[in-house]
Amino acid sequence: MKNIFYLFLALLTCFSCKAQNLVNSEIIEDNENPKLVVGIVVDQMRYDYLTRFNNKYGEGGFKRLINEGFNCKNHHFNYIPTKTGPGHTSIYTGTTPKYHGIIGNDWFDKALSRNVNCVEDNEVTPVGTVSNDGKKSPHRMLATTVADENRLFNQMRAKTIGISLKHRGAILSAGHTANAAYWFDYEHNGEGNWITSSFYMDDLPKWVIDFNTSNAAEKYFIEWNTLFDINSYTESGSDLNTFERIFNGKETSTFPYDLKALKTENGNFDMIAVTPFGNSLTTDFAINAIDAEALGKDEITDVLTISYSSTDKVGHDFGPNSIEVQDTYLRLDLDLERLFNALDKKVGKGEYTVFLTSDHGAPNVPNFSISNKIPSGLFDESKMFDEMNSFLENKFKVSGLILSRINSQIYLNHEEINANNLDLEDVKEVLSLKLLEYRLIDKVYITSEINQFEEHDGYLETLLKNGHNQKRSGDILFVYNPEVFKDTPWNRTGTDHHSGFNYDTHVPLLFFGKGIIQGQTFKRTEVIDIAPTISALLGISFPNASIGQPLEFVFD
Repeated sequence: MKNIFYLFLALLTCFSCKAQNLVNSEIIEDNENPKLVVGIVVDQMRYDYLTRFNNKYGEGGFKRLINEGFNCKNHHFNYIPTKTGPGHTSIYTGTTPKYHGIIGNDWFDKALSRNVNCVEDNEVTPVGTVSNDGKKSPHRMLATTVADENRLFNQMRAKTIGISLKHRGAILSAGHTANAAYWFDYEHNGEGNWITSSFYMDDLPKWVIDFNTSNAAEKYFIEWNTLFDINSYTESGSDLNTFERIFNGKETSTFPYDLKALKTENGNFDMIAVTPFGNSLTTDFAINAIDAEALGKDEITDVLTISYSSTDKVGHDFGPNSIEVQDTYLRLDLDLERLFNALDKKVGKGEYTVFLTSDHGAPNVPNFSISNKIPSGLFDESKMFDEMNSFLENKFKVSGLILSRINSQIYLNHEEINANNLDLEDVKEVLSLKLLEYRLIDKVYITSEINQFEEHDGYLETLLKNGHNQKRSGDILFVYNPEVFKDTPWNRTGTDHHSGFNYDTHVPLLFFGKGIIQGQTFKRTEVIDIAPTISALLGISFPNASIGQPLEFVFD
């Protein structure tokens, strides 16, 4: 009997040990972080580009993310204005312009009395170029990013690399503590090199120099024709229409585009950026960075941020209904497949985590909407600026009371108002009522009122409050009717973005890879939820100003 008892005790002990080992194994497995987090932002990607072009996507790009990962189908931005700088910042900080301070790509700086760019920094020097496009840093961003918190958690042993054709796409995503942010020198007849600034380093690393001297960019001065038979692009409109930009040197905005022949009259390397090949070049550079920077090669999680900018530039030129936009996305799908295959090989399948989203969407071209009996239009802000200054001068007998208009905001001249003993609130009230007389302006708000908005005050009111920074925003904000944006020479064809309407706020959000379950949801998610979700996955602090919530339903 005693022997049976000891046998039972031994078996129980053995089972308990195995059970405990299994539990410990599961805990260890649960605590194993991905070796690399890859954040992908597709600039100006509307959600419906996932569904509209779905039948022509391959299996290894967007469809792989959807079929093996988690698809948040009702994902939105929760502030105004929806632009590139605020978009990238909000994605990675988990908060809105109200707190992170990037209220636009540019805004009027009240202290400097001029417009400033969101990443301009005259205290740093260009690296890899003599262009002022190299004088950039994240110093105007007030909050930390998820990449910052990851490096702080690991005592700076983790790496962060940011990559984008656009400086703001690379810099604001990577954060303050990044090892490097690289962007492409294509603007103003740029040199066609990947560059950075002294904020990150004194000299380009050898691998970047080698990439720049390899003619990697020049090889894309080729013919841009449709990837498939143009007659099969039934998801888009006619190739020949009046809604699209015509490149200098061409008579119509139709395929094919001979980039080598067109480059001289169209900004040289800018021709690559405004075609799908800018995304291909970005993918080339990102794959090189994974190798050269040894990303994901140890147990400390690294972060790679990639922003695909050519989708935005093509969208601005041609609009959502164009074959050019569709072809750009079909080619991006192949670039994503190439990137994922490289990650499988270099980091290991199942060893990395990806999220893909966008920084904003875009409306249809106004004339396209009008041709389909949808109310739309372009608003001449320059004319309005002159008219309102004249109006205020006649009303108050003081000239120059408006200093700037930008981001659908008006900045008043407080010095002149005080010097002439005018009542600031009275000036705001008079001007706001006058602005409401414009047919294409739907709503006008005084910012002192926005500060008092409550969550239940209305959808647009909440978005305006989230986008309003007390120190940096203007005195008056106005909201256009749906499908309306400002009239500029470059906006009369193609599209723009800035609003709180669904075409600007509804974008994809896909999670994929280690720690992510397969599935989908129609539950509303917001841009501020992405950073805390990645933070929760990694077990690190949320970015310091984050106000979003982890999307726990995406976790495996």
